[in-house]
Amino acid sequence: MTDGRRIAILGATGSIGVATLDVVACLQQHAPADGWQVQSVSGHSRIESLIESVAAARPMPQTIVVSDEKGDAADRARELIARHDLGRHCRLDVGPEALVRAATDENVDTVVAGIVGRAGLESTLAAVQAGKRVGLANKETLVIAGPVVTQAAALSGSELLPIDSEHSAIYQCLAEARYRASADNADKRNRLAEPSDNRLPGVRRLILTASGGPFLNSTAQEMREATPAQALNHPTWEMGRKITIDSATMMNKSLEIIEAKWLFDVPADSIEVVVHPQSIIHSLVEFHDGSVIAQLSPPDMRLPIQYALTYPDRLPCPAPVLDRDRRWDMSLIPVDIERFPALELGFEVARVGGTAGAVLNGANEAAVPLFLSGKIRFTDIAVLCKQTLLDHHHESSPSLERLLALDTWARNRATELAEKLAVS
Repeated sequence: MTDGRRIAILGATGSIGVATLDVVACLQQHAPADGWQVQSVSGHSRIESLIESVAAARPMPQTIVVSDEKGDAADRARELIARHDLGRHCRLDVGPEALVRAATDENVDTVVAGIVGRAGLESTLAAVQAGKRVGLANKETLVIAGPVVTQAAALSGSELLPIDSEHSAIYQCLAEARYRASADNADKRNRLAEPSDNRLPGVRRLILTASGGPFLNSTAQEMREATPAQALNHPTWEMGRKITIDSATMMNKSLEIIEAKWLFDVPADSIEVVVHPQSIIHSLVEFHDGSVIAQLSPPDMRLPIQYALTYPDRLPCPAPVLDRDRRWDMSLIPVDIERFPALELGFEVARVGGTAGAVLNGANEAAVPLFLSGKIRFTDIAVLCKQTLLDHHHESSPSLERLLALDTWARNRATELAEKLAVS
C-alpha cells in the first residue's frame, strides 16, 4: 500500500487546490495511520480563502505561501494569521521564490502543481528537479517547456502524475502498455505487430475527449458574436474563467495535445481528439489489435487528484461514482475543425515542438483577457494565436531562458495584433 504523503499544494485557492484539500481530508479519514498531511499551501490574491483553508486543516500546514509580493496580499495574510492565532502553527513565506522553496522543501515528497498558466512553471520545474512526485494540473508547464521538464524528470527520478482528467484517464488506461514495456521482449513484439514511432508498446493512438463547451452546436456567426457570459457558461464543468474560455475555444484541448506528446512521449500523429459532451468518458486508448480501453467517471476532479496522490493504489475517494441505475448517453462526435481552429494549432505545435509551445501559450494567455474585457471577439482568440505563431522565428532546441523570453514576446505580440482588430 502507498504510505501517506507530505504534500505541498501550489494554488490552494483554485478549484484544483480546494479539491486536493478535500481529497487529503478523506484520505486522513480512511487511512489515518498512513500519515497523510498537507505540509504547505500557496495562494496569490484570494488570501481570505487561503487562511480559512489553513485554519480548517488538521493538522495545519506548516507553511503558508503568498506569491504576490507587490500588493497588500502579504499584509492581509499577516493580519488574518494573527486574527486566527495561526502563528503558533504556521509560518508565512512571501514572493515567487517562496513557491520554489515550498516545492523543494525536504519535508515534502509530493507537489500538487495547481497554479494556472505560465505562473506555475518555475515552481513545478523546481519540484521535478528536486525529484518530487508531481501531481501535474498545470498543463502549461509541459506546453511551454516540455523537453526541459521531461529531461529534468529523467535525471532526478521525479514522477509526473497527470491531474488533468483526460491525461489521468490515459495514464490509467495504459496499465497494459506499461506492463509490456517492462517485459524483456516488448520491443520485439511491438515491431512484429506494427512498425511505429510510438514509444508505448502495443498502443496505436491516444484519444482525448472534449466536452465541446458551450458552443458545440453554435454556428460560426453565433460564435463570432458570443459574449464573455455565454463563453463562461460551461455545460458540465465548473472551472476558473481562463480555463473555461479555453474550453469554449477548445484551446484547452490544443494545449492537452501538446501536454500528451511530452507526458507520454508520443508523436502528434498518435493523438486524436473526439467530442464527448457528457464528460463521462475522460479519454481512451486504442491498441494495435483494435481494442479500445476507456476510463469513465462523473466529471469531478477529486478522482484524478487522488489517483495522482495514491498511485499505484486506489483508496475510497470523495468523488461521486457512476450511477448505474440511470441511463447514460455517451456520444463520441468528430471535431469540427473549421469552427474550432484552435485545435489545429495544438497538433501543429505538437509536431514541430521547440519554441512553438511557449509562443502559443503566451499568445493565448494574452488573448483570453482581451476577450473577457471586450477588446476582441471570441473568434479572434484563435486568430491572434495563429498569427503570433506565424510571426515568431521557430527554434528547435531552445534553452529555458529563451522559452521564457518568447513567452513575454508572444504576449506583447498578441496584444499588438489585437489593437488592429475592431470590435463593433
